[in-house]
Amino acid sequence: MKIGVYPGSFDPFTVGHLDVLKSAASLFDIVYVAVLNNSSKKPAFRAEERRDMIQRVIEAEQMNNVKPGLFDGLVVDYAKSVGASYLIRGLRAITDFEYEFQIDAVNRQLSDEIRTVYFMASPSHSFLSSSNVKEIGFYGGSITGLVPPCNENFIRERLAKQ
Repeated sequence: MKIGVYPGSFDPFTVGHLDVLKSAASLFDIVYVAVLNNSSKKPAFRAEERRDMIQRVIEAEQMNNVKPGLFDGLVVDYAKSVGASYLIRGLRAITDFEYEFQIDAVNRQLSDEIRTVYFMASPSHSFLSSSNVKEIGFYGGSITGLVPPCNENFIRERLAKQ
């Protein structure tokens, strides 16, 4: 059984993340979307809220082989805990590759049985980041088409309050 972990902060989960997730879900038997609970960052959404947003997306998209999760610490330890052999990462541009290449080298040092699989973002999503969504929402711009419809109102209302 091929099990993958798609880790990230997902603050918030965007249509770019969904694009990568759909690709991964079509290749893996099980995909865990693992929300990083990083206490050193100040996210717009609590880790549990981010996991819940991902659960709504999974249900809306009827992705039966995808499960949301939370983790803190090392992603390779989380991957081992769920029986995964693969980490799933999305790439938008060459700068993403440089960063991901470094992270992959560290993860291989920590656990040589875990491999990273990369999915290129669709060109229409290559500009999109959670940071962009937060900035647009904070200033009252439209986030329609940037986040999954099932979470749009929740995200818009939260960002408008900040």
